[in-house]
Amino acid sequence: MRTSKHDKGYSAICTSDADSITVRGRDLCEDLMGKIDFSSYFWLLVTGEEPDENQSFFLNAVLVALAEHGMVPSVAAARMTLAAAPEAVQGAVAAGILGCGSVALGSAEIAGKFYASCVEEQRKSGDPVDEVAGRCIEQWRQHTKAVPGFGHWQHTEGDPRALKLLQLADERGAAGEHVAMMRALQAALPKTIGRELPVNVNGPIPAIMLDLGWPLAALKGIGLLCRTGSLIGHLTEEAERPVGFIMSGAASAAIEYDGD
Repeated sequence: MRTSKHDKGYSAICTSDADSITVRGRDLCEDLMGKIDFSSYFWLLVTGEEPDENQSFFLNAVLVALAEHGMVPSVAAARMTLAAAPEAVQGAVAAGILGCGSVALGSAEIAGKFYASCVEEQRKSGDPVDEVAGRCIEQWRQHTKAVPGFGHWQHTEGDPRALKLLQLADERGAAGEHVAMMRALQAALPKTIGRELPVNVNGPIPAIMLDLGWPLAALKGIGLLCRTGSLIGHLTEEAERPVGFIMSGAASAAIEYDGD
């Protein structure tokens, strides 16, 4: 059964022949191996272009900022999976990644889509950014209560990772219209929702990366890549200093049965 409008498919990412491998128009062995770092290679794979200095700098900064945050649910899932199936590291990594969604790992994507829509509204209307921000929050809250990129249960004065990224963006001239919109949205919160909220890391990450030209459709990929690296670290430790069954036992002890 035909499910596509196209009769023939194409890909511009990679091809090979008997003597060479070509990735995004570059010879893998001659042009890339030993000449490009992995984060820059990631940018090339996703966008088809090698990053400039600021793009490379902030991709690295964001990957470092987001990779590790302790025994979060994705880590617990991965470590407990490895405890139960020590022969399947790939399954444990997958277990940790599968929960990427609106609460964890995928939050930056949701924020990015919202900010991009706000910027598009500002471009179309020509209204001042603060007016657009307030209007967009009111529209957003008609279907979703939480405004993405703001609020943190622990970092009530602002997520230190977010504050550092914004500082770097200002210092390096990387803050553009998406960062400006994010800041306008934060300023509009007291009037629109009745209280101030600190920025969390999922605010500046999409704002800065979109200002630098990162594709909106690939925002979640940043979290997937960096958390995969973190999970491999946790699983290596799990193999040497296992805590998976300790976490599993603690979960059993913490949950009380209330069935018939």
